[in-house]
Amino acid sequence: MYSKLGIKEFMEIQKEVIEKVRALPDQPGVYRFLNQDGKIIYIGKAKSLRKRVGSYFTNSRGHSYRISHMVRNIRDVAYTVTNSEVEALLLENNLIKNHQPRYNILLKDGKTYPYICIKNERFPRVFPTRTKIDDGSTYYGPYPSVATMKAILELIRSIIQLRTCNFYLSEKNIEAGKFKRCLEFQIGNCGAPCEGRVKEEEYMEGIAQVRHILRGNLQPVLKHVEGKMNEAAAQFEFEKADFYKRRLESVRAYKRRSTVVSEKINDLEVLAIESEEHLSVVNHFKVVNGAIIQTHSWEFKQKHEESESEILLATIEYMMAGDEELEQEIITNIEIEEDDVLEGYKLSVPQRGDKKHLVDLSLKNCRTLLTEKLYNQNFKKRKPVHESMMEELQKELNMSNLPDHIECFDNSNFQGSSPVASCVVFKNGKPSKRDYRHFNIKTVEGPNDFASMTEIVGRRYKRLLDEEKDLPKLIIIDGGKGQLSSAAEALQELGLLGKIPMIGIAKRLEEIYRVDDPIPLHIDKKSPALHLIQQLRNEAHRFAITFHRQKRSNTNQRSKLTQIKGIGPQAEKEIIKKFRSIKKLKEAPVAELEAKLGKKKAEILQKAIKDGLI
Repeated sequence: MYSKLGIKEFMEIQKEVIEKVRALPDQPGVYRFLNQDGKIIYIGKAKSLRKRVGSYFTNSRGHSYRISHMVRNIRDVAYTVTNSEVEALLLENNLIKNHQPRYNILLKDGKTYPYICIKNERFPRVFPTRTKIDDGSTYYGPYPSVATMKAILELIRSIIQLRTCNFYLSEKNIEAGKFKRCLEFQIGNCGAPCEGRVKEEEYMEGIAQVRHILRGNLQPVLKHVEGKMNEAAAQFEFEKADFYKRRLESVRAYKRRSTVVSEKINDLEVLAIESEEHLSVVNHFKVVNGAIIQTHSWEFKQKHEESESEILLATIEYMMAGDEELEQEIITNIEIEEDDVLEGYKLSVPQRGDKKHLVDLSLKNCRTLLTEKLYNQNFKKRKPVHESMMEELQKELNMSNLPDHIECFDNSNFQGSSPVASCVVFKNGKPSKRDYRHFNIKTVEGPNDFASMTEIVGRRYKRLLDEEKDLPKLIIIDGGKGQLSSAAEALQELGLLGKIPMIGIAKRLEEIYRVDDPIPLHIDKKSPALHLIQQLRNEAHRFAITFHRQKRSNTNQRSKLTQIKGIGPQAEKEIIKKFRSIKKLKEAPVAELEAKLGKKKAEILQKAIKDGLI
């Protein structure tokens, strides 16, 4: 796994791939995974490209060995958008047959793919198989989907009468009358060659049509069936003509399932271009026998205001240099200026029909990829998320300055006992934990959140003023109008009211209160500004609760000291004063205990610790 790459480098590559996956469109299409050499290692179809491809990089524990091994070798992801799942299925099949990716062929589910076999025998059978035998038979496939294979076999059997029995149909056996026609003949699926009702030449004509269908070339099939229909109609064999008409409609219905394959299209190249903000994207489809067998996209940064026609011409020249089998017909979405390079090629911009559908599909891929590229470029240029959040908050609260220094206060008590408070500080949109502060409530007796808020806000900013430290740009109070008014009293006494913006956030409806404004402000629930306020409020609450639990724990431990024989209330105060906490007392060495408390008390405490009394 890491033979050529270090772990850190590998993780960076995987991170880049995952970022690209997140930008995939939520549309049907075909995706391709590429390895470090740029070679396609897997091709798949998807109803939603983003969700399907993303599933390979989540819940990795549920992956099979094959998938896990493949994912570790992915270095890039390419995709082609289609108009439907059916198009994606057919395009996937074409691309797999053309590229033969490693993980589609060798490792899928630990078994081989199905093929369609034309048996090397007299009156050949056509049937699905997973085993290839070297006996002169012809195999078509492999097919990535059993459903695709069955659909093709269903089409073949609907228009061509083929035998399904495995009898040895030699001339001698047929002449001897060894076989009798079966139910397949009765229902019109077989011409009964077993009884000599079909000549071998006629049967082989049908096999030739089967080969055309399996190669994806349905035009000769359509012509053949249409010719048979017209011939029967000319001879007034209307029942036979109707038989061929139904089969002709079956072929056309199969072809209409997707614009990816069309009987009206021969071999050609499809090129489409879309541009925006000095960036152009060109998409290419290679069509052979009416089927897309290759797809690729390029991006081009316009440095000298090149026209789209010039870019397409440069793309065609690039393809000519690397592809000796460039088709003679090229269709595009814009006119290309005449050039010597294009001599001998037929260029056109289709306005309707199947060729127009192909150009539109190519253009759809251009637009999708262009949107992705521009998004990634703009994302890199965008300000950090926390900076955008601060700007949004400044706008929502109509502040004159950017709130790059925010402080948030919260109270905490349990049934009126051990009241504490907290102050958390965010600088540049991020927690500044070294500036966090805890407060023990000193002047307030009983559960009085309003008075407690007045005390801690007053103490906090009196100290900052005394020490001549920077004051915040915004103060947030965890609470509604009452807590906010209490905090305002403290600022009033210090002469800071009106100089520092201050708001309160009520928990129930996330309403924002401002000093001297009885009507609360409602910020959009999806707004980054509200998210920043909520983040501060939640952090202040967490910090206060943590301190409160710690204080209650210390209080409970201290009460245990007076339960130890030989340790009274005065001794307890002395012990806590010298060691600050029960934890430090328990961790202190014997020599330190004796030095601070005397030998007798040290022995009593050592025994209590040993017995688990504290």
